[in-house]
Amino acid sequence: MIHVDPQPEPSGFDAAVRKKGLASLARKGVSLYHPLPQKTTIEPHWRACLDDLYRSYRGECAYLGVFFERVTGGGSVDHFVAKSAKPLLAYEWNNYRLACSTMNSRKRDYENVLDPFEIENGWFQLELVTGYVFPGHELPAAMQSKVQNTIDRLNLNDSGIREMRTRHYQGIIDGDYTVAFLKKYSPFVWYEANRQGVL
Repeated sequence: MIHVDPQPEPSGFDAAVRKKGLASLARKGVSLYHPLPQKTTIEPHWRACLDDLYRSYRGECAYLGVFFERVTGGGSVDHFVAKSAKPLLAYEWNNYRLACSTMNSRKRDYENVLDPFEIENGWFQLELVTGYVFPGHELPAAMQSKVQNTIDRLNLNDSGIREMRTRHYQGIIDGDYTVAFLKKYSPFVWYEANRQGVL
């Protein structure tokens, strides 16, 4: 993971998502300030902003730090604060993170995942040859624990993800990728290669 800068709310968001969403909650009698009652479902008006979310965050999964193509259908709106916990935030742009479907399904409504908006670059470090992610050694022990919890919760070191990272790194070593290509399609690997003085 690398830091993600929050992007401004799109001009049509209020009408397309927030107002419709809050109106639907009011019709159902849902309290904005208490967790959703069990088995309560709410209208997914946030789907209307997925194209804007994708464009605003350049198609980069906030948790993996890789670009994915929108046409694959693999993108989703992750509610960083779970909508089941705080319905008030279910239709708020600043609570959305662009996530590939795999990361969204792993994060779910767990609260022990660090926010890509709040982390700093270098908290998550990468062994370029193996693709293995680990907490930055210079971090205080408490923060190392939080980083490790995030790695474990999202399973950021599963074999497929590690293979993807090593393939991206090998692509730049072999000359198959340009630096510009790596920066766009694998920004986490690009950042770590720069930090480690490889590029």
